[in-house]
Amino acid sequence: MQTEILYQPAYSLCRVTMNPGESLRAESGAMVSMSGGLRIETKATGGIMKSLGRSILGGESFFQNTFHAESGGEVTLAPELPGDILTFDLAGQELVVQSGSYVASHTDIQIETKWGGAKTFFGGEGLFMLKCAGAGLLVISSYGAIHRVSVPAGQSYVVDTGHIVAFPAGMGYQVRKVGGLKSTVFGGEGLVCEFQGPGDLYLQTRSPQAFLSWLIPQLPNRSN
Repeated sequence: MQTEILYQPAYSLCRVTMNPGESLRAESGAMVSMSGGLRIETKATGGIMKSLGRSILGGESFFQNTFHAESGGEVTLAPELPGDILTFDLAGQELVVQSGSYVASHTDIQIETKWGGAKTFFGGEGLFMLKCAGAGLLVISSYGAIHRVSVPAGQSYVVDTGHIVAFPAGMGYQVRKVGGLKSTVFGGEGLVCEFQGPGDLYLQTRSPQAFLSWLIPQLPNRSN
C-alpha cells in the first residue's frame, strides 16, 4: 500500500495505491474516487455498540467504508474541511487524534473512543479525541496546514485545544484554562493543553471553532 499527498496544504488529496488483497477503511464521505479494481463494503465497523460509541463519543460516522483491492487499484480521499493531510505508518505505536481529523486507516488499526485520557478533553471546545493503535497506514487531516512541533524532554508546550490534530499517546499533558477568569472570558482562548516532552505535536493552523465564532454572527437573522 503506497500513498501520495497532492495539492498541499490548502486542498490536499490523498491517493492510496493498493496491491491485490489489501484493504483500507475510511470515514463515510471521505472517498473522492476509486479505480475499477476495488470493491467497496459499507458497514457499522465493530458492531452496533462500538459504532454508536464512535459516532456519539468520537464524532465519527456510524457507518464506514472498507475498500478491498481484489485486483489492485487506487482510491483518493479528502476530508470535509479544506486543509492538509498527513499519513503515518504505524508499527505498534499509539497516536491520539482529534476525532474530526481521522480520515482512513488500514483495517489492522484499532480506533478507541473510550480510553482513559479521552475524558480530560470533554467540554474543551467540543473536542473529542480518538486513540489509534496497531500496525499499518493511518491517514489524518487538518483544517488549514499542519504544523509539527518537536518538544524536547523536560520542556513543556502550550496549545489551544482547537488547534490540536495529533500527538503520541505516551506524551504527558494537562488540559487547563489559559489564565485567570479575565483571560478565559475576554482573551478569546478558552482551554489550552500543556504538553510535556519528549514528543512530536501536530497542530492545525486554523481552528474550526474560531471560524464558526466569526461566521455565525454574519449569517442573516431569519426573524428579521
